[in-house]
Amino acid sequence: MKSIETLKKGEFFKRKESAKKVYEKSVYCRENKKYECVNFDDINDFIYLKKGTKVFVNFDF
Repeated sequence: MKSIETLKKGEFFKRKESAKKVYEKSVYCRENKKYECVNFDDINDFIYLKKGTKVFVNFDF
């Protein structure tokens, strides 16, 4: 488990350990002051995560 700001751009993660959706860290949005993350399966599905949000990175998919 890591915080979102420690991930590199393009790194994959899940929100929860048992989650089915896999996201890719994109860019930092200065307007929203959050990190933009793109769903791996659907490039039109975005989420925005605040700094300090914990995510899961060590998994196989």
